[in-house]
Amino acid sequence: MMIELTYATYIVISIGMTIWVANSLSKNGQVFMVDSFDGNELLAKSVNHLLVVGFYLLNIGYILLALKTHKEIETLRVCIEFLSGRIGIVLLVLGTLHLINVIVIAKWRNHAVNKNNLRAEGIEV
Repeated sequence: MMIELTYATYIVISIGMTIWVANSLSKNGQVFMVDSFDGNELLAKSVNHLLVVGFYLLNIGYILLALKTHKEIETLRVCIEFLSGRIGIVLLVLGTLHLINVIVIAKWRNHAVNKNNLRAEGIEV
């Protein structure tokens, strides 16, 4: 019974964190996205949504793949150790995906800024 409780706890915490992080990044990143897409709010909103969907798919897929263990979980201590290790890895994956998204979007933003600077100088882009 302890293993089932451990698995359920892991799933609830990991997916809950994934949803919280995705919502937070989506909501707070909207201004950055609009700026990155040269003020095109519709495109920014669409790309933001696609990033959230991809974020969910990657993270929830990983969470479910990482669920299985061959370790005997018979005590609360072993349960906590298992959960902390697995949830720590989920947090590292969430952070890495966020960092990759920020880097890619920053590159799009730099491209848009450079394009606007060239236009301002009268150079056709």
